[in-house]
Amino acid sequence: MSETIFKVIGMDCAEETNALRQTVGALPGVIGVDFNLLNGTMTVTAVEGAVEDQAIVAAVERAGMSALPADNIQAGVSFHVAGGFWATHGRVVLCAASGMAVAAGFLSHWFLHGSLLDALAEGGRSESHAFPVVSILLYLVGVIAGGWFIFPKAISALRRLRADMNLLMTIAVVGAILIGEWFEAATVAFLFSFSLVIEAWSIGRARSAIKALFKLAPPQARYICPRDGDILEKPVEDVPLGATVLVRPGERIPLDGRITKGRASVNQAPITGESIPVEKSEGDEIFAGTIDEDGAIEFRVTKPASDTTIARIIRMVEEAQSRRAPSEQWVEKFARYYTPAMILLAVAIAVVPPLVFGGDWARWFYESLVILVIACPCALVISTPVSIVAALATAARSGVLIKGGAFLEEAGRLKAVALDKTGTVTHGRPEVQKIIPLNGHTEEELLDRAAALEVHSGHPLARAIVRRTEHLGRAVAPAEDYREFRGRGAQGTIGGRTFWLGSHRLLHEKQMESGDIHQKIEVLEDAGHSVVVVANDECVCGFISVADSVRDNALSIVADLKRAGLERVIILTGDNQGTARAISEKIGADEFYAELLPEDKLKAIEEVKGRYGSVAMVGDGINDAPALAAASLGIAMGAAGTDVAMETADIALMSDDLSRLPWLIRHGRRTLGIIRQNIAFALGVKLLFMGLALANIATLWMAIAADMGASLLVIMNALRLLNGKTAD
Repeated sequence: MSETIFKVIGMDCAEETNALRQTVGALPGVIGVDFNLLNGTMTVTAVEGAVEDQAIVAAVERAGMSALPADNIQAGVSFHVAGGFWATHGRVVLCAASGMAVAAGFLSHWFLHGSLLDALAEGGRSESHAFPVVSILLYLVGVIAGGWFIFPKAISALRRLRADMNLLMTIAVVGAILIGEWFEAATVAFLFSFSLVIEAWSIGRARSAIKALFKLAPPQARYICPRDGDILEKPVEDVPLGATVLVRPGERIPLDGRITKGRASVNQAPITGESIPVEKSEGDEIFAGTIDEDGAIEFRVTKPASDTTIARIIRMVEEAQSRRAPSEQWVEKFARYYTPAMILLAVAIAVVPPLVFGGDWARWFYESLVILVIACPCALVISTPVSIVAALATAARSGVLIKGGAFLEEAGRLKAVALDKTGTVTHGRPEVQKIIPLNGHTEEELLDRAAALEVHSGHPLARAIVRRTEHLGRAVAPAEDYREFRGRGAQGTIGGRTFWLGSHRLLHEKQMESGDIHQKIEVLEDAGHSVVVVANDECVCGFISVADSVRDNALSIVADLKRAGLERVIILTGDNQGTARAISEKIGADEFYAELLPEDKLKAIEEVKGRYGSVAMVGDGINDAPALAAASLGIAMGAAGTDVAMETADIALMSDDLSRLPWLIRHGRRTLGIIRQNIAFALGVKLLFMGLALANIATLWMAIAADMGASLLVIMNALRLLNGKTAD
């Protein structure tokens, strides 16, 4: 199989992609056709050598558009072709020419006859006079200019026996000319052309929002030559992996990497949406497009320019807009049946009243043309994709990577959310919580002895104790004669004396547990702490409690999730019942599932789905993969720089911050609300004007003005999502 990318000129909405699916998709050897509306590109997958580029270009032309093959496209970089002045601005130029010709025709008609009513097309139905020749010629120019991009697509639709809005408008314009309504014919052509310009502009706005992401990463990088230490400036594409790059204060970081020298506050808002700069030092990961605010740093390049986090975000956002949302699919399916139904209705209106009720043929033919114009699904078709693209772009700016309109809509329908405890509700790293010395020992002595034994172990609890000791500035001297009791503890020699360390269970086995110690340990364990006991053969020196600390904002976030409309917040964890209960109560979760293996989390998600229908699973995208896949919506947290998390989840929260979750749900619900508003408004306007047409009130130019106004209003309503508030 082979894939070829084409730049398609004139592809700005779903109607055009449908036409291309029928013409290009029908070519022998073509397996699939995919579209990127933001880039204006079409990817054709075909059997190797089965179809030539010229045949594909010809098929695009049969659909009323033109195409240019794209050769030598760099992997991972979006393709933008200007296509010359005419390709870029031709639609606007002809629309302006059409408008000026219509205005000139109207003014000449008014001037020559001295009657405003005549100029408003009454003359076409009056026997008192005819249109002036100069006005007819000007109106004809308006029709040709306005329909220049419309008529070829209408002819293509007719050949394919597939009615679309271009065919509807063409029939209306030709019909108006046949009955002598030159002003209205030209006005329809101009206003419809203008509505298509607005559509193209709206897609351009969303396109610009995505292009803005490209400007985040600088095109040049300053890296240190390993041979002689000279500092060279080269395009980021030419900087090799492993090179050391220098970044000065105030500059944008050009590539992904790890800091090897220096420290700085880095503004990561372009990637993660975090408004507060993050302190970075040696060993920390940094991302292309982020801003070094206050310190010179050197870093080692870990990813090529085509595979940086920002490049992958851009690529995924562009791919996401091609994955059609359910509402978008519904609109497309509705329009497929709606348009031919409207043509049949118009024919019935033109024929039935004169034949059955003896009505005037001219009047009912005119009303049928009005029905055709107002029936144009332009506003309906454009409303959903513009809303989805605008919402996806805003989410990307907020550090929320949504992989398709379907997932965005699903976020707006959620009834429940299941949160993996470790790394999501908690920080994912155990820390020492309490140090309780006994039998005359001090906290420092207890911690020193525990660290001397735990320094030999790689267990998370052991690392937490060693970390606390080092944080207090105390040197850790490893115990001698170290011996581990698998799953229970360890012992060793410290200062010539034998000490052991272990769990509550080991203390009980050694029969050194008093009632008072047992009660204290149980209180801590019930609160979700793991207890490490330190003792020698003579007495218990004390114990240290270790627990994964809950995120500071977890309680407020859970409350915010419920305010956003969720019915249930659930905790999933592999920890014991006591820990799960303590964490759930602390953050205000509604229920919890404890002691879960990965397959148990999958069962828990399926159970919650059975109760609430739509449930999201929030995890790290790696260990929770089965549950993420089973949920209605899989959300990975802290995905910046984590390849697996970005690939496995439906939505990736780029920052390690759960506060993006309530924003995501509100954003999804707002998007759904705007889509529903647009669909209801577009259909409502059509029903209203159909009634006015049947009542002999609406005219052709009024109908197209209403349709254009509806298109403009739904587009502006959709673009509110682009200008809407991003996550803080």
